[in-house]
Amino acid sequence: MNEFGEVSIDAPLLDTREEGVELHDVHGGLLAYGGEGDAFTATLRALRGRRHAFDHVLIETSGLAVPTAVMVTLQTPEFADAFLLDATLVVVDTPLLLEGAFSTGGDAAQASAASVFDAQLEYADVAVLNKIDGLDDAALLQAEADVRYRAPRVRFLELAYGARLDTQLTLGLNLHGTRRAVTHAAPVSGTPSDLAAPLHDHTTLDGHSHGDLDAHVHSLSTHQHFHEHDPGWQSFRLTSPEPQDLPALLKTVQNVARVFPVLRVKGFVGDAQGERHAVQAVRSRIEALPAPARADAPNELIFIGYHVSRKKVIEALQKALPQVWS
Repeated sequence: MNEFGEVSIDAPLLDTREEGVELHDVHGGLLAYGGEGDAFTATLRALRGRRHAFDHVLIETSGLAVPTAVMVTLQTPEFADAFLLDATLVVVDTPLLLEGAFSTGGDAAQASAASVFDAQLEYADVAVLNKIDGLDDAALLQAEADVRYRAPRVRFLELAYGARLDTQLTLGLNLHGTRRAVTHAAPVSGTPSDLAAPLHDHTTLDGHSHGDLDAHVHSLSTHQHFHEHDPGWQSFRLTSPEPQDLPALLKTVQNVARVFPVLRVKGFVGDAQGERHAVQAVRSRIEALPAPARADAPNELIFIGYHVSRKKVIEALQKALPQVWS
């Protein structure tokens, strides 16, 4: 799992240590774009040495990354014999898509985000519509139409209710190899012989939409975005030693995201009652959920934005809050 920020915020939330699952955390940069790329390849080498001990490797890149950098790494002579590129997935923030946040007609930050999003879709085999639980059928159809318009070569469009997907819709698809996998759910109507047919012959499937294209084949020459991460995207960490007024903090962070080109804010904060909360914000949409208590844990927030000024964000926090953030 990869985070763009200098410290890991998501890893503690995902670190459930389920039986048979390992979590490897790489933060402080983008996988395979240099810097932390060495940590990524070191992790791959370690996994390669234990190839017999696992079935799948899921590589979750930062939302600011284009998958081509990782795809190129997997296809180098060092790793091509040990790892088979199965499929690439892009997880879509569906409400943001419907709000037009990925349109190219906005400011520089929006234009850059739109460029990254389009590049992610361009190289995706599967697009997952996430954060959809409150959306009606008309909104879902509009989101699907938007994705299909922007990326007609996306093979599958899946719906993630409750931010969950069946692993059969994400693992073992073999969309970059010579074999054709049929591990998806069975058609609503069909006979067992239908399941042996090529995947593109399945026109009616339960719960997800499929295109009629052949499998993606990406060669090294197609990865034009390799090492082309926009340096305008920046992140910084702010901390505070004092208990927080959670409602006031959330409102302030929300206002900061409206005023400054901030895309993401995430972190952990403790309140005066001793409760610890995980804060997650995408633009001005923000929430705080209970998090495991840690007496020694600081209040910390990671801000990710486009040419965003750390100094100005601190000034905005200090103007609105009595607690010191630095």
